[in-house]
Amino acid sequence: MTNKTEKIFSDQASSKKACSEQTSAVGEYSLATITFWLAFGTFVIGCSEFAAMGLLPYFAEDFGITENVAGHAISAYAIGVVVGAPLITIFFSRLARRTMLISMMIFYAGGNLLTALAWSEWTMNIARFIAGLPHGAYFGIAMLFAADIAGKNKRAQAVSNVILGLAIANIIGVPSISGIGQMFGWRTGFFIISAFALVTALMVWKTAPYRGPNPDAKPLTELKALKNKDVLLVLLMGAIGFGGMFSVYSYFSASYLNTTSSPEWGISATLLIYGIGVTLGNIIAGRYSEGRLLTSAITFQVLLGLSAAAYAASMGNPYLMAASLFFIGIGGGMVVPLQTRLMDVAGEAQTLAGAMNHAAFNTANALGPWLAGMTLSAGYGYTSTGWVGLALAGGGVLVWIAIVMTARNTQVQTATVSG
Repeated sequence: MTNKTEKIFSDQASSKKACSEQTSAVGEYSLATITFWLAFGTFVIGCSEFAAMGLLPYFAEDFGITENVAGHAISAYAIGVVVGAPLITIFFSRLARRTMLISMMIFYAGGNLLTALAWSEWTMNIARFIAGLPHGAYFGIAMLFAADIAGKNKRAQAVSNVILGLAIANIIGVPSISGIGQMFGWRTGFFIISAFALVTALMVWKTAPYRGPNPDAKPLTELKALKNKDVLLVLLMGAIGFGGMFSVYSYFSASYLNTTSSPEWGISATLLIYGIGVTLGNIIAGRYSEGRLLTSAITFQVLLGLSAAAYAASMGNPYLMAASLFFIGIGGGMVVPLQTRLMDVAGEAQTLAGAMNHAAFNTANALGPWLAGMTLSAGYGYTSTGWVGLALAGGGVLVWIAIVMTARNTQVQTATVSG
């Protein structure tokens, strides 16, 4: 009996010690609170990135340009992400992660304020480029920050929790910003996003633990990620395979207005349905990707491609278009296994690899609308945006095959050396 009692007290002491260590690791605020505000930052970024697509017909009309020309603002934002992710990560890698997160949100507020004040096509493109610069670095650092606190066995869940803000943006934020833009003008939405970015900066400063600068960070070490074949293949899959989502989404509002006779509020309703799909895909990926990353990635990629084809086939039918967008949103869960895969293969270049993953997805954000815009300019109609999505998803499948073959070759070589 005495031994059992001692064991009970020992277990309780161990449990209290673990809780104490967790509290010490996180700081004054709980892991859930810190993760919430990190995710709120991705929510803000998601509102800005995707709302710009939903508001495209309105600022195109305001500037007196065609919708495919207005799509250049979408690509400009994506190019900003691709340029900013490596530069910010490399040159500011020695700063404390909390400091970087706060600084990037303040910068993001400024970029969206400039967007709201744009007076022409070119000032709009420049403003969107500036707004895109901190996007990838924020995502990469926020996910690494959360994964580090959560522990190795819960990395995929931690990544999923941070990205959940982006998913929620598609359910609540983007439809709301789209609706506000329709009622009060598209500029209002970007003023609101700018204010939310400042709130994020304040709350990250208040809740996230400060762990000091990283004096051991070396830009040249981070650059090794760009020489790693395993890293590059994962980035390539995101850059090509994810383009199918953006080729459809970027021109959805225009497609809806020009191919259906449904009321204008149906745009916001459909974007809400799409956002539910994104959230569901993110939750599924977070729960089931750990330990089966490559299988999870190809499942989401195939779903994305098939859904893009279904979207093309359903053009003009608002209900089937909404259903297709729902499943395209689920396919967006692919970001979780790809991000976690990067953590496995990036070695010492974790920060740059994490940031570059979102640079890759925003390469897709530039590639998808650009290719879809070309087909529209060539006169193939809005149906072509779905077929472009299918083709890009097919390219992602081919890259996945290369990833699997490279991984198997590495395993064989490791086994041979060990033997």
